[in-house]
Amino acid sequence: MATKQILHMNPGQGETSYARNSTIQNTLFSKTSIISKKELHLQKTAQDRMKPLIEDAIKAFCGAALPKSMVIADLGCSSGPNALTLVSAMVNAIHRYCMEHKQPQPEMCIFLNDLPCNDFNTVAKSLGEFKHGQDSSSHHIIVTSMVPGSFYDRLFTSTSVHFFCSSISLHWLSEVGMQLDSVNYMYVNSIRIPHICCHGIIGQYSPLVPFYKQAPEELVKSKIPMYDSDDKLRLLNREIVDNAYARQFRKDFTLFLSLRAQELVLGGQLIFSLVGRCSSNHASKSTQVWKLLAVALNDMASRGMISKEKFDTFHIPIYAPLDKELDSIIEDEGSFRINKTMVYDAFHATDGMLPSPNIMASMTRAVFEPVIVQHFGFSGETMADFSSAVERLSSSSFLEAEFPLVCLCLSLTRAR
Repeated sequence: MATKQILHMNPGQGETSYARNSTIQNTLFSKTSIISKKELHLQKTAQDRMKPLIEDAIKAFCGAALPKSMVIADLGCSSGPNALTLVSAMVNAIHRYCMEHKQPQPEMCIFLNDLPCNDFNTVAKSLGEFKHGQDSSSHHIIVTSMVPGSFYDRLFTSTSVHFFCSSISLHWLSEVGMQLDSVNYMYVNSIRIPHICCHGIIGQYSPLVPFYKQAPEELVKSKIPMYDSDDKLRLLNREIVDNAYARQFRKDFTLFLSLRAQELVLGGQLIFSLVGRCSSNHASKSTQVWKLLAVALNDMASRGMISKEKFDTFHIPIYAPLDKELDSIIEDEGSFRINKTMVYDAFHATDGMLPSPNIMASMTRAVFEPVIVQHFGFSGETMADFSSAVERLSSSSFLEAEFPLVCLCLSLTRAR
C-alpha cells in the first residue's frame, strides 16, 4: 500500500497532535529559541544545524547569477510551528544577500509540500501569517502555495525550482506494503470480502481490518516480521530485515534524487536532513529508528493487549541510512554534487541529557499514531496504553543502548 494513502502526522492542535509535539523539528532551527525547561534537551536539532547550510547555498547560488524570480519548495513540511521554519530561513538569507551586495530583491514563490492527508488547514493559516509578516516588513513580492503529493512523484515542472529543502522526512519509505492483488480485502466476521479503501483520514474504516501484504515485499514472502518477539529468531533474521529495508531505501532515495534533478535548475540547491546512523558507531549500525516503537508494541502483544498475529505483520515504512550509505546512493545516482555532510546527535541536549520518557512517548505517538491505528485499529484508550509502554521503556539506559541514532544534514548542488 502506498505510504501517501495513509501516512500523516497527528493533525490539529490537541495534546497528541504533531503540532504540539514536533519539538525535534520545531527547536531544530533557532539557537536562541526560548522554550520550556522540559524542551531544553531538544535544542540544536535538525533545522538548527541546517541554517549554515542554507546560508552557504544561498551565497553560492546567488553569487553565480541572481535571477529576477526564485522558487523555493519545502518537501514534507508537515504542520505546526515548524512548517515554515526552513523557507523562512531561505527568504531571510536571500534578503540579507541582496542587501549586502546591493542587489534588487527577486520575486519569490514559496511552495509547501506534504502528502494529501497532511493537516493543510493549519499550514494555510501559517502561510497567511508568514505572507502578511513579509508584506508588512518589505516591498518585494512573495507568492505562497501548497502542493499536496508524494515527493516520490513529480511535483513541479522541469527546471522550475531553485531551492529544495526538507527536514526529518526523507527516511520515510514510499511503500507501507504491496497489496496481495488488484483488490483490497478485509475480514468481517471471518469472511473475506473485497473493499475499496478510502483515501482520506485514517480510522474511517478502523473496525474493519484491511488485509495487506506488508513491505518490504521479500519479508512478506518469507513471513519474516519487522521485529520478532522471539529473541533468537530476531537475532537470526536481523540482517535479512535490515538488508530488505536498505534495498527499499536505496530504490526510493534514488528515485527522489532523479525527480528533484528534473525539477531543479542547473546549479539549483537541495538541502535536507533525515534520521540516520553513524558508520563509526557499531551500536548505531545495528539499530533502526522504529526500534523503540517495535519494543513497545511487542510488550503490549506479550501482555495480550494486541494481537500477536497483527504485530507479526506490522512494518513501519521508515529507514535510517548510514552516513556512508547515503553518500554512496547520491554518488551512484549522479545528478548531484555533495557540498557538505554534517552528522550529529539529534536526541541529546548540549549538556548530554536525553529526552525525558514523557517527551519521547509524546513525540512517538504524534508521529506514528496514524500508521499504528491503520494497522491495529486502536482506540484512544489503547493508544494511551501504547504511550505508557513507550514511556516505561524510555529510560536513559534503554535509549543509550538501543537508540543511538544521529541526524544527517546534507547540502547538494544539481550538477547535471
